[in-house]
Amino acid sequence: MFGSVVVGVGTAGFVRIRDMLAPLPSSAAEKLSVKGFISRRTLEEQQGVKQITVEDALRRDDIKVAFVCTENAAHEENIRTFLEAGKHVCVEYPMAMTHKTAVDLWDLAQEKGVVLHEEHIELLTADFKQLKKDIAGKKLKEGSLHFTGGPLKPGFGFPAFSGIARLTWLVDLFGELSVTAASMEEDQENKYMKMTTQLMTKEQKPLTWIEERGPGLPRVKNINFCFDSCTMTQLPPAAREPVGLFMQDLVLFSQKLLGQVPRDQLHAERHRVLHCLELADRIQQLSQQGQGSAQDA
Repeated sequence: MFGSVVVGVGTAGFVRIRDMLAPLPSSAAEKLSVKGFISRRTLEEQQGVKQITVEDALRRDDIKVAFVCTENAAHEENIRTFLEAGKHVCVEYPMAMTHKTAVDLWDLAQEKGVVLHEEHIELLTADFKQLKKDIAGKKLKEGSLHFTGGPLKPGFGFPAFSGIARLTWLVDLFGELSVTAASMEEDQENKYMKMTTQLMTKEQKPLTWIEERGPGLPRVKNINFCFDSCTMTQLPPAAREPVGLFMQDLVLFSQKLLGQVPRDQLHAERHRVLHCLELADRIQQLSQQGQGSAQDA
C-alpha cells in the first residue's frame, strides 16, 4: 500500500481524498491509502481524514505519496519538498511556472528514484477522446481553439500556464508546435484578459489559440479545425463515461507507482509535458514583450 497525503483541500484536493477513500474496484488505485491532508488553514476532518503538518508527512515512513492540489504558484515548492524527502508526487497541471523549473523537478525525481506525475484530465474527457478518433488520418489545413471562462483567482499564473490544458489538447492532436506570435490584452480593473497565440505545426499549418477570461463569460471551448476533407466547428457528442476523470488519472498514477506503465509511454508523456511548458514560456515572453512595447509607445 502507498500511504498518501493531500496538500491543499480545494476542489481537486477534495476529489483526491474522495477517490482514495472509494477507489475503482479491482484497479491499481486500490493500492493508495489516504493518511491525512495538509492545509495553510486549521480545518476540521475532511471526509473523515485528519489534518497533519508538512513535517509529519515528510518524516512518516507510512506516507509514500503526496498529491499537490494547491494554487499553481505553490506547486514548485511543494513538489520539491516532497521529492527531496523521497516521496512520489502527483500534481495538478501545471507542475511549474517555467520550463526550466519543470526539467529540474523531473531530474530530481529521477535522482531520487520516485514518480513525478502531472495530471491532465483534459486528455481523458469523452469528447476529447472522440475528437481524436474523428480527426485521425485527416490532414490539417488550419485551425483555432478559443477558450472562454470566468476570472481566475490570484496565484494561477500567466494564461499560457493556467490554460495549459488547451495547449496540451493542441499538441496531443497535432504534434509538436512552434510559437510564431503572441499578444495579451488586459483590463485588470474589470478582471478581463485575452491572450492570443499563433502556432505552427511541423507541417507548417497555422493554429490560433485564444484564452479569454472575464466576468460573465461562459466556460466554453470553441473549435474550428479545417481539414483537407471537412471542417469541424464543434466538439463531437460523446457518451459520458462511467469512471470519473480524476479516478481515471488516479488509476494511471497508481499504475506508474506499480511499474505497470511502459517506459516508452512514460518518455512520451514527459516529452509532451515539457514541450507544452516550453511553449508556454515562449508565449509569455512574446506577450509581455508586446505589452511592454505598447506601454512604451
